[in-house]
Amino acid sequence: MAGAAPEHDYHLVKPSIWPLIGAFSALGMAAGAIMWFHEQPYGGWLFFAALGAVLFVMYSWWSDVIHEAHTGDHTPVVQLHLRYGMILFIASEVLFFVGWFWAFFGAALFPYAVEGVAVFPPEGVAVLDPFSLPLLNTMILLCSGTTVTWAHHCLLENDRKGLITGLWLTILLGILFTSIQAYEYWHAPFSFGTPEGEAESLADIYGSTFFMATGFHGFHVIIGTIFLSVCLYRAYRGHFTPRQHFGFEAAAWYWHFVDVVWLFLFASIYVWGSAGATVH
Repeated sequence: MAGAAPEHDYHLVKPSIWPLIGAFSALGMAAGAIMWFHEQPYGGWLFFAALGAVLFVMYSWWSDVIHEAHTGDHTPVVQLHLRYGMILFIASEVLFFVGWFWAFFGAALFPYAVEGVAVFPPEGVAVLDPFSLPLLNTMILLCSGTTVTWAHHCLLENDRKGLITGLWLTILLGILFTSIQAYEYWHAPFSFGTPEGEAESLADIYGSTFFMATGFHGFHVIIGTIFLSVCLYRAYRGHFTPRQHFGFEAAAWYWHFVDVVWLFLFASIYVWGSAGATVH
């Protein structure tokens, strides 16, 4: 019967223009980046215009998802499947970082395959002191994990003030982490990549793997901070309830994932990777 209520708990998504616009915007970003890198005319303009379109699509699409949640489309079954989707996304991110760990350990455990030597980091490379700024950043991220967990428990207890306070503390700790990492990068005693015209050396590989692994983690911290900032805005708007708050839950899971990856980075690249090397 037309107009009858559905007899199932699933949400059948209405036709949307955002996937199509998003696909063409991403294509424009890729084309613009290629043109920009090859110093072609208007490459930079195309890239940033397409980037703006991508951000607009993200805002509009997620706004539609929030509207669907408020109108009752996100039933318990739908929320469960959204959680499955977030779990799979985090699993894909884990495999993304496996690649950078693989590159680092490949060079660290088999350095003679590159230069015929058995020392990594190679002689002459001064590494960062793991028990200085990296240790401080570790404590900051661990504290941020506790504050976001506190915010989650406040939400479950319908304590809106505690939720907002916990989110504010987590966001500020995330910004502090990023600021300290930027300072660390600025004063790092080694560089990224191989100078033009020179053969790749083990020292170049150390710098590349270090900056790629820790840099992509820092990028994820920035994304997580933005994610939590959106949740803070929604908390002020009263969007979350103890029974329906998947948006916040996904952000909290993502933040804990960022915490765990950093612990592996700190233990392997900073601590284990600096053993026997000259400390800056």
